[in-house]
Amino acid sequence: MMKKDPDSPRKDIFLTFFGFSKPRKETLIAFLAAFILPAFVVCSGIGERSLMESRLHDFETGRVAPRDIVAETTVYYTDEEATTLKIEEAEHGAPAVFRYSPDDTALILSSYSRFMDMSKALFLEGGSAAAYQTALRDEYPGAFSPEILNALFRDPLREKLLDDGNAVLTHILERGIFALPRTGLELYNDGEAELLYENDGRVSRELVRYDDIVTAGNAAEQLAALIARGSYTSSFVSIAPELIRPFIAENVFFSAGDTAEKLNELRARVEPVTAVIEKGEHIVREGFIISGEDMAKLEVLDTVMTKNNPGRSIGYFIVLAVVAGLCVFFLCPRNFGRQLNVSELYLLAILGAAYVTGAVFVAPVAVQFPYYPASIFFPTALAVMLPAILIGSRAALPLTVLLPLAAFVTGSFDGQSFIFALISGFSAVFAIQGVERRMDLFKAGFFIAAANTVVMAALLLSGQAPLLVFPGILLWAVVNGLAQSILVIGFLPPLEQLLNTATVFRLIELSDLNSPVLKRLLTVAPGTYSHSVMVANLAESACQDIGANALLARVGAYYHDIGKMDQSDYFIENQAAYNKHVELAPRLSATVIRSHVKIGVEKARGMGLPREVIDIIREHHGNSVITWFYNEALKRESQVNIEDFTYPGNPPRSRESAVVMLADIVEAAVRTLKKPTVTRLEKFIQELFMSKLENDQLSQSDLSFRDLETIKMAFIRVLAGHYHSRIEYPKLNRERSVHPDEQG
Repeated sequence: MMKKDPDSPRKDIFLTFFGFSKPRKETLIAFLAAFILPAFVVCSGIGERSLMESRLHDFETGRVAPRDIVAETTVYYTDEEATTLKIEEAEHGAPAVFRYSPDDTALILSSYSRFMDMSKALFLEGGSAAAYQTALRDEYPGAFSPEILNALFRDPLREKLLDDGNAVLTHILERGIFALPRTGLELYNDGEAELLYENDGRVSRELVRYDDIVTAGNAAEQLAALIARGSYTSSFVSIAPELIRPFIAENVFFSAGDTAEKLNELRARVEPVTAVIEKGEHIVREGFIISGEDMAKLEVLDTVMTKNNPGRSIGYFIVLAVVAGLCVFFLCPRNFGRQLNVSELYLLAILGAAYVTGAVFVAPVAVQFPYYPASIFFPTALAVMLPAILIGSRAALPLTVLLPLAAFVTGSFDGQSFIFALISGFSAVFAIQGVERRMDLFKAGFFIAAANTVVMAALLLSGQAPLLVFPGILLWAVVNGLAQSILVIGFLPPLEQLLNTATVFRLIELSDLNSPVLKRLLTVAPGTYSHSVMVANLAESACQDIGANALLARVGAYYHDIGKMDQSDYFIENQAAYNKHVELAPRLSATVIRSHVKIGVEKARGMGLPREVIDIIREHHGNSVITWFYNEALKRESQVNIEDFTYPGNPPRSRESAVVMLADIVEAAVRTLKKPTVTRLEKFIQELFMSKLENDQLSQSDLSFRDLETIKMAFIRVLAGHYHSRIEYPKLNRERSVHPDEQG
């Protein structure tokens, strides 16, 4: 190849690999536009929430399932019902907590101590039994019977008997006299309770059986049993129960707070019951009644899928970044063949962002239609056809794979949707190859519809779908293809103008020789018009032979000299007998000649011609020197600045522009040949090509030496046909048969 990049040694390895001399702000903005919005929508879980809501919309316990729901991944979850039962079982086995009250115990013992002290004081006074009974009955009305007080007063060991009573009362209070609530204990362990002691800030716990506890109801029996087990006098045994009974009171109480704390500890120690939904498991089946367990599993899937999962979000973020990076790689100048302009970058960014974001919102809608892949409702072909027509098939092919892939790996498309979108995209790229009329796009819609129908039928058969669903789904596949071709026809004209791109349809419109500009060129500069038409014929034939864009070359050739219209008399092809340059200085003549390039570019911009056509106008002379006037200036002046005699353009940077340059110089130069035989044409054209090579006018194009040879033979063939009445063919006839255009 002949293309050179003088700046490449200064590029670092990374930038050289991707074909950028330096990062462009527009590329970065387009990349962010194509990446940030889909990443936000996908990573936020909006699509997954909508998807699960759509899946569960028609499901309810007791109803018939309208479709199958299959787990797409293995899900481990906490079985809330089983865990609740386990907690309730643990709670039911937990003992109720009672708290020992030292204050109540001290109050009871203090009351007995006053009774004991009063009795001993009365004993010391030496009064009668009646006086003793009267004093105690006044102090403790109704507490003691006269018989018990009389027996105590007359007992010779009455003071010891009071001391033993204090010891027995203290002992039974230390065991605790429980105040059992009337309700609520049935919720806890029915065999034992927990007794909580607190002493000097230290807490001790003891489990006691309900059969062994002392209550107000069984205190008398427990007291009698305790006394009976001791080594007490017979008189103490007989009177002690009645003597102590008035002082029996509850000092152990149920503690709701301590019990709740105990239950919380037990709940915390209960391990949740883990259940699993296996990947591929049918949660519900179409036509079956939905059970409560089925609905619980569906709700689990809903929760799992809609829960913000940082890991999944990071994964989606990385996947989208990789897809965007692959797009940048495939569309970089090194791989695409040229630098995309800003409008093309933004178009691709908008299409990519709209596709991935739109798939997020289409998937929940598709779920409500069993056996319909989500992509059958999605314009994949439209997203592929627009860049294919406006930019080129090389731009569309990566999108054909990467856009459905991004929707698939982020969960918007399932496997069937991905396959359908992939085939639809590839069929769209294939269908628009070689289209020349807008009607051809409608025909392409039929091809896409046919491809959609075939792949959809295959997917339905492989998925064992019921035959009843075939007609509706296949009809949608046809509608998908036809509708997208109609949408392309609608979107294309405004996008052509907005992007100012050289689509085949726009080039065909511009190739009409009856256009106002070309008709004016014919009127004011007939020689230039004739020259432009001949150059177009040469360029088109050569581009066809080397595989370049022949239509672009023809249109570029038609308009390459429109800058000559305002001063047509200064160009030799429009002059009859008088040459105006005879009266002008060489420098001024060169200025007039050079200006037609700049004027032509300005006119082309004013007409809104595509950028590719404007490039041909700007580059058809490159930066070559106007040799004749430069040599004349050298004869007249001692010092001449060559820049004053150099065209202001750049050397051609595309194959089409280079071919038009060669066709332009060949057509103009061949007019000077006398008796242009094929041999003379071949030698003459070769010399012209070599002069362009030597002047470095083809170094930035993609033309190879093989291409130059092919172009030369194409030019000879066209010129031979044009000058057939004056060209001799003896040598050519010996080597090959005569081309139809060359026959006289």
